[in-house]
Amino acid sequence: MTLTATSESEAPPILTAYEKAASEGIDPRCIPQHLEIPPPIGQDIFAPSYTDAEHRIWQHLFERQMALLPGRASRAYLEGVAVLGFHAQQLPPLRDLSEKLFAATGWQIARIPGLLHPTDFFELLSRRIFPCTDYIRKASELDYTPAPDCFHDIFGHLPMITNPHFANFYQDFGRAALRATPEQQVGLERLHWFCVEFGLVQEDGGRRIFGAGVLSSKEEVLHALSDEVLVLDFDPDRIVAQDYQVWHLQNTLFTHASYAALEAGFRRWCSSQNLL
Repeated sequence: MTLTATSESEAPPILTAYEKAASEGIDPRCIPQHLEIPPPIGQDIFAPSYTDAEHRIWQHLFERQMALLPGRASRAYLEGVAVLGFHAQQLPPLRDLSEKLFAATGWQIARIPGLLHPTDFFELLSRRIFPCTDYIRKASELDYTPAPDCFHDIFGHLPMITNPHFANFYQDFGRAALRATPEQQVGLERLHWFCVEFGLVQEDGGRRIFGAGVLSSKEEVLHALSDEVLVLDFDPDRIVAQDYQVWHLQNTLFTHASYAALEAGFRRWCSSQNLL
């Protein structure tokens, strides 16, 4: 029996964490989708007719999370909640949120059908457009859903994009990802996870949460600042080597000195990688 070397063209593809989850049968909604046509943006978005039950799910999640966030969430996040005018009574229309976001930092919202393929996702970010779903999780998934929904997208992500430094960082992230090699894209996905989804920041002499994956999850909010988590200083080279799983509580997190430091530090790292 003769063994032959595997050519580069035959090498197995590099999978992102969500692609791994989908391939392992964790949840079919974790399969990234390509956009077949350009998504509606800003004032071209029409809100679905939400049922009373869907509004109640939003209200339950909103009130639960807001009760947990004082003393835990970043000031920038809470200021963003005020800028966007969130309230518990009903799901906010994406077109209205897009208008407020544009006034704050020049970003807009695109309505998308679900988890996007990274190329489509990054392309929208590079144009200061945030891809956002408009469907909400089921009552059976109140505590956790691995797939995106509008509570995670709206409540978790949008307030931070009202912060100018974070908004600039997020556009830089999209621009860098479009230039990245497949190997670099996996590293950038990890940077997205540990900064955008699970980031911590130093404020008022302690750590505060700004990551959307934490802020939109009851369990992660209570877990992220506990003694069970190893917290490391922001180091892009360390983060790109840090693997993670999407369906478990995170036991390693990274903290940032400030949002200005996040913006500047990411740009320096991208320059060193020829990504910006």
